[in-house]
Amino acid sequence: MSIIFVGLPGSGKTTIGRQLARRLGLPFVDSDHVIEQRLGCSIREFFAREGEDRFRDVEQQVLDDLTRTHEGVIATGGGAVLREANRRHLRERGHVLYLRSTPEDVFRRVRRDTARPLLQVDDPLGRLRDLFEARDPLYRETAHFVIETGRPSVATLVNMIVMQLELAGHLPLCSTPAPPASP
Repeated sequence: MSIIFVGLPGSGKTTIGRQLARRLGLPFVDSDHVIEQRLGCSIREFFAREGEDRFRDVEQQVLDDLTRTHEGVIATGGGAVLREANRRHLRERGHVLYLRSTPEDVFRRVRRDTARPLLQVDDPLGRLRDLFEARDPLYRETAHFVIETGRPSVATLVNMIVMQLELAGHLPLCSTPAPPASP
C-alpha cells in the first residue's frame, strides 16, 4: 500500500514526498510527472490546448493506475481530489496525508512559479483562497491524516509524518538498540 500526498498546489507534496520516500527507502513518483510523460507535453500546454476537463480525464486514469501498481510514495496534483472516483481510489488504496497549508503560505512559496496553470491569473492569492475554500473539505474527506504545514522545515514535517504513520501502525515503530550483553 502506498503513502499518498494531497493538498493545494505548492503545499509541498513533491518536496516532502520525495524526502519521506528517501527516509523510508521507498520509491517515489509524482503523478503530474507521469501525466506529462503520457501526454508528451507539459500540463500547462495540455491545459491550454485541451482544457481542464480533458486534463482531469487523463489525471483520473493515471491516479487509477498508480494507486493499483505503485508501492511507495505518491505526490498528487492539487486537483486530484476533484473527482469522486479519485478520492475513493486514493483513500481505499493508500494512506493519504493532506498537507494543509494556508493560501497565504502557499502564495509565499509559489508566487514566482509560472508552471502552475491554475495560478496564472491576475490575483493568484485570491485564486488560492478560492481553491482552498472549495478543496479543503475534499482533501479532508480523502485523507487519513491532516498535517498542518505552517512554517516548519521539510525535515521537521517528514519527522512528524513518520511519527504519525508509526503511531497509526502503518510503519514499524523505531526500536532502540538493545544494550550490549554483559560479559
